[in-house]
Amino acid sequence: MTLHHPLIFMIITIILTHAPISVSADEQYANCSMSFQCGNISDIGYPFYGANRPSYCGYPGFGLDCDGDTPDIEIMSQSYQVLDINSESRTLKVARADYVNDLCPTFLVNTTLNLTIFNYSSDTQNLVIYYGCPTIPNQFETIGLSSQFNCSINDTDISGYFVTRNITVSALADIADALASCDNNLVVPIFQSSLESLEINPTPENLITALDDGFGLLWNANESFCDSCKESGGQCGHDPSSSEFACYCPDKPSASICLTDQSSKGDNKISMKLGLGIGIGVAGSAGIFLAFWFLLIKRRRKKMVIQSKSKEITPPSSSNPTPSTNLSQSIPSQSIPSYPSSNFDLEKGSSYFGAQVFSFTELEEATDNFDPSKELGDGGFGTVYHGKLNDGRVVAVKRLYENNFKRAEQFMNEVEILTRLRHPNLVILFGCTSRRSRELLLVYEYIPNGTVADHLHGSRARSGLLTWPIRLSIAIETANALAYLHASDVIHRDVKTNNILLDNNFRVKVADFGLSRLFPTDVTHVSTAPQGTPGYVDPEYYQCYKLTDKSDVYSFGVVLVELISSKEAVDTTRHRHDINLSNMAVNRIQTHALHELIDPRLGFEKNYVVRTMITSVAELAFRCLQQDRDLRPSMEEVLAVLKEIVNEELRTQKAEVVDISADDVGLLQSIPPPHSPDSEVNDKWTKITTL
Repeated sequence: MTLHHPLIFMIITIILTHAPISVSADEQYANCSMSFQCGNISDIGYPFYGANRPSYCGYPGFGLDCDGDTPDIEIMSQSYQVLDINSESRTLKVARADYVNDLCPTFLVNTTLNLTIFNYSSDTQNLVIYYGCPTIPNQFETIGLSSQFNCSINDTDISGYFVTRNITVSALADIADALASCDNNLVVPIFQSSLESLEINPTPENLITALDDGFGLLWNANESFCDSCKESGGQCGHDPSSSEFACYCPDKPSASICLTDQSSKGDNKISMKLGLGIGIGVAGSAGIFLAFWFLLIKRRRKKMVIQSKSKEITPPSSSNPTPSTNLSQSIPSQSIPSYPSSNFDLEKGSSYFGAQVFSFTELEEATDNFDPSKELGDGGFGTVYHGKLNDGRVVAVKRLYENNFKRAEQFMNEVEILTRLRHPNLVILFGCTSRRSRELLLVYEYIPNGTVADHLHGSRARSGLLTWPIRLSIAIETANALAYLHASDVIHRDVKTNNILLDNNFRVKVADFGLSRLFPTDVTHVSTAPQGTPGYVDPEYYQCYKLTDKSDVYSFGVVLVELISSKEAVDTTRHRHDINLSNMAVNRIQTHALHELIDPRLGFEKNYVVRTMITSVAELAFRCLQQDRDLRPSMEEVLAVLKEIVNEELRTQKAEVVDISADDVGLLQSIPPPHSPDSEVNDKWTKITTL
């Protein structure tokens, strides 16, 4: 009786406590598994939601209004008609709802985007439309100005014009006075092909057609997480309570991927509920539990037999344990960090800190025997190769240079940190080799678009793809990742543009955690020998051996300066006072010579809006680069300031309907503004330097 009562009680408890959770998880998984139709577009999935698809199956900002024939989406309080959705290329074709079949909307508002989730596609160009203009001489039609169109806005009859991109600077000078007399203007994106058609035949009818055809958007909604989630058998979604990505698995939600055994168990639960009654399910659960109970008793008995035999073999006076297979076998134990003993690291089919363990042979085959042509890059610790696993996943394989204790420590450090952290702007670690493998290898998700350093001053710099909005987005996403690390008590310790990877949508993936430290929560700093990359290392850390989260803030300040200058952190070809970029930046800011630092391709001298935003970012970088760490902001504050820079510009664009004057033709980026923002911030910078 003593055996049966606890057994029955446990069976009933398990059934009652677990059944409701499984039903809820199954429902989320099932709901997010189904695509939906919205208007005339079908087979829509993540990150969109609407109609009968719950919001937790999508991503914030991707809600669709499905009441009409054409879906609508709202972006920054402005409505757009959704003309097409391409999930493979992650592109969206939209048209401004206020311009559909109409050249004269009620409110003249510029197009604005939420830069954290949207960017314009490469085949999208800007079109400038002028309203409330006097009659302009017909000869201007030959230089890119259309014939006059008429419309009524708020019961007022007005005339308008639009400018195509083949207008020249000299021609602009000729018509500047005429355009200055227009009441309003605004910029509307259209496809490049539409703009080319307008150049050939600039008529109001073709203008309406171009606006109706819309423009392209690239989206980013944790796609790398979503890809991994789907590969593991889950469905992508969003957790409303944590505002983070959620992977809905058959048995329960996950922050990243579904474990294989979990997925199979979840599938079994679903099929049991569909094909069998609750009574059979209860009986099956009871049978499984009984089998487990008797297996447990059998294992205990076997263990007791082994222990009794062990006592007979081992002399009572011996205190030496069984020889260890740990890496510390040949190294003094006091220098080895403590790692969980429950993690297996055999050659195949096991896990290490939850990461999959690959065999060396498998990764050797994936990289074609580490073919030099597959090298993606190399750094101070190892070379990274492009590879393809047997299951079809495209990966990046880091091969550490040496299999010594120092490298092994960095290897274990990176595995431990990356397996416990999940963030859309951190690179995903798929797995690693065993610590006893012939070589130490780390397997990451493959990020195809190089590093920020490549695009700023490396092999991809000539492409000119890093426009100012993209650079600002990179700064925000990198700051977001670092703020998350610091909130998780992790200091990266090697923040630099070479460790900031970019996907094809120019979304950030911070990588390389070999030098990172798990930071104790009950201390203000840790004393450690300075490590990092020259040009990025916190001077106070270098001088005083005190590592804090403000060390990452300093390094990020250097990254900000790189983003606005396109200059390298260290360049021995520069003047000796300017070899270190951080010194150069501080000097130029203090001497009111910011223009000498900024990359001229960003439009700093010609575009007032860009000038204002870059100046604000430079001010933030200056604060991050303070010698005294107490004067630097926290990473959380840095992130807040960057977001406010974007939000302030969005508010300005939304609130203002810009009047055209001789100075305002800066919308075409040809005439610089008369006002210099340098004077507004130099006083604040001077006050900081005198503290």
